[in-house]
Amino acid sequence: MAPSVLPATAFIHPQGHNRAAIEAVFEQVTAHILDYLAGASRLVPLPTVKDIAFEGIPEQPTAIASLLESLPSLMAQSMNPAHPGYLGHMDPLPATASLLGDWVAAALNNNMLSVEMSPVLSRLEPLLLADMAQLFGLGATAGGLLTSGGSLANLQALTVARNVKLDCLQAGLAGGPPPLILASEMAHTSIQKAAMVLGLGLNGVALVPTDARGHMDVGALEAQIQSAIAGGQRPIAVVATAGTTVTGNIDPLPEIARIAQAYDLWFHVDAAYGGAIAFSPIHRHQLAGIEQADSITFNPQKWLYVTKTCASVLFRDMGVLHSHFRVSAPYMNVEADWVNLGELSVQGTRHTDVLKLWLTLQHLGKAGCAELVEASYALADHCLAQVRQRPYLELATDPEMNVLCFRGCPSTLPPADWDGWNIRLQEYLLQRHQTFLSVPRLRGQRWLKAVLLNPFTTVAQLSDLFLAIDRFAAEAGA
Repeated sequence: MAPSVLPATAFIHPQGHNRAAIEAVFEQVTAHILDYLAGASRLVPLPTVKDIAFEGIPEQPTAIASLLESLPSLMAQSMNPAHPGYLGHMDPLPATASLLGDWVAAALNNNMLSVEMSPVLSRLEPLLLADMAQLFGLGATAGGLLTSGGSLANLQALTVARNVKLDCLQAGLAGGPPPLILASEMAHTSIQKAAMVLGLGLNGVALVPTDARGHMDVGALEAQIQSAIAGGQRPIAVVATAGTTVTGNIDPLPEIARIAQAYDLWFHVDAAYGGAIAFSPIHRHQLAGIEQADSITFNPQKWLYVTKTCASVLFRDMGVLHSHFRVSAPYMNVEADWVNLGELSVQGTRHTDVLKLWLTLQHLGKAGCAELVEASYALADHCLAQVRQRPYLELATDPEMNVLCFRGCPSTLPPADWDGWNIRLQEYLLQRHQTFLSVPRLRGQRWLKAVLLNPFTTVAQLSDLFLAIDRFAAEAGA
């Protein structure tokens, strides 16, 4: 390239002419990343944003070294899930292998749309996803796709469900009874978004009541199916949740599978979070019934510590995905034994998520994944005991994984003031105890949510957390 205004480090020269300069840049970024992650506990779990040095796009290039000096400030003002006191959401610190895999994927910049544009990685993804599908017992014809988040995975699954049950791949929705999807009132909002995108509208999802344990009420499910049919609607799918977002509960999968089969409904399990339990020999029985699913959403970006984004949608029969979703791309070469994954996916251009997932699973192994899941359960059990020892705290539901949803109910205050008390407690814990709990809304009330996901969070730290809650309660008059 002829001399221009472009910086000498704008690209890495394919013949290595600027390797030394690029190496210095990489070393600077590596140092910033290691300083941040190795010092994460010295920062706050959720910082207050004080300064964003945004001055617009400059007319002329800026030296990259000076740009990189701004990174520590941006990093210090970012969500810090690597902090052992970050307990608020299902966002983990990154596994080392996944972080490195993301960096390599960015360097390769392959497009997972087609085999031609990602020759080896488009072969690796279906092999790995078919292997993952076996963890859930989906059978020999099972496989799946990686997607940019669980919402897209749910959309993909429900699109196939609609196309199969209404035979509308070619003609689309053309009259007939209004289609209906059924899901728990605790289901993720992406189910309703999927219905909206699919042309069913938000009312195209019937929200089934839950019981005191946060489980879909199967009696109410069957009654709603019968009522919908009697009212002229066409139920097409039922969505069970394995790991609800607020309370971490698991719907009764075998019973829901039975009802889905009885009424010829597509059975989808949103196991975006709870799917990781499949790696644990001790706890995987909680997913009994998932092997009967037609499709499953599972997000390794959560309990498997893979960097975002890394979600998956798995199908019992990949042939159904081919026959009821695939749209061939005439501008792409066709391989005899390998499909262009972009033809099977809602997304065309797709990020190379398989590399970081493959590296992480190889690095940790099934035993390492199991150990992480089981350690999270042990922390949750300790927190559960702490909550039950305090009469002024109550649980939203009995936890079934590493998510605890609880709140303070101080007897010195009327119930109408309890929301404010819990919000102030959240602020107190963040400011005074370097611990972040989220305050989701459930049943019209504010609750505190703790997700015991960080492998560096300790039992002693959690004991101190509840002592801090006691101090706040004493000061606030609980």
